[in-house]
Amino acid sequence: MNISKTKQNISGTKSHRPRVFVGLSGGVDSAVSAALLKDQGFDVTGVFIKVWSPDFLPCPWQEERRDAMRVAAHLDIPFLFFDFEKEYKEGVAEYMINEYKAGRTPNPDVMCNQEIKFGIFFKKAMEMGADCIATGHYARVIKKDNSYLLYEGRDTNKDQSYFLWTIQKNLLGQILFPIGNLKKDEVRVLAKKLKLPVADKKDSQGICFLGDISMEDFLHHFIPQQKGEVLNSAGEVIGQHRGAIFYTSGERHGFTIIKNKADSNPNYIISRDIDQNTITVSDDPVVVESSKAKKIRIVKANWIHDRVDISDFKIEARIRYRQTKFNVNIEGDTVSFYTHQTIASGQSIVFYHGEECLGGAVIDSILE
Repeated sequence: MNISKTKQNISGTKSHRPRVFVGLSGGVDSAVSAALLKDQGFDVTGVFIKVWSPDFLPCPWQEERRDAMRVAAHLDIPFLFFDFEKEYKEGVAEYMINEYKAGRTPNPDVMCNQEIKFGIFFKKAMEMGADCIATGHYARVIKKDNSYLLYEGRDTNKDQSYFLWTIQKNLLGQILFPIGNLKKDEVRVLAKKLKLPVADKKDSQGICFLGDISMEDFLHHFIPQQKGEVLNSAGEVIGQHRGAIFYTSGERHGFTIIKNKADSNPNYIISRDIDQNTITVSDDPVVVESSKAKKIRIVKANWIHDRVDISDFKIEARIRYRQTKFNVNIEGDTVSFYTHQTIASGQSIVFYHGEECLGGAVIDSILE
């Protein structure tokens, strides 16, 4: 098995091989990542990270940890258990809840990567003597001209670069994505070839603390429902909803239309008023299209590729995972779109030049 395509110039000291802490989630992607790194000659340690889940939802972390331990035992590598429940609750779950309370739409997966995997996990690994960390993300780190750059994963259906835009560029040289050059089916083949105990395990879906319920149902445990009015574009009351903060512009479900024409098109949310607890909808495609954004203000930008160097780049962006990228123009903290987009404040907007992920930001407000 040759994985030279995944290799980075990670150097250990003269007295030891490069030591890598691999986040073992109990799934197949991280298991294959650990196996590939061991094959390449790294001193590999598997680490299971315990995150927070609420009491009212089952989150089988004990089973996931057991699977991670089985992988470590199969590969004959050391295994560690890091309890980051407190940090996850404060840095990810509470952040998400507070953002929704403020009427914004956050991305908890982005925050998990920022606060946990490439935050406290990275820091603790370094403190314990690791030279680098690795995860099972479908993304690539490529060295060019003495700089490390972040690229999309080769498998476009699994690429996870969208969730990684908060990684600090000075850390990239110590981060490995061993399966970034592989397709998902190739990962499965490798897992079976290596007889990994999780080779046939299904991929996990969503965020652990959400379980099998929707985001709205989860939030109802922390944010009281407050029924409000659904308005049409003329300001007339035509229905009811369960609380404006639970909705996002562009949605077409979750509210009730009482006054509706028999031959009407689907109603889409075109705006929200959090203070008045109302949402405005329209079934007119022209009105829906005109409500979309063409210019926004961004905050909390993180540039993985030096901002000065990208001024002449053709820059594309996406605001949702797996969304087709679209052209943008960036001037300071203002981003303009060539095609109107459905936007919600709090969302991540991630910038690309071809396959390279340049960085990203949080959408603060819609300007036009």
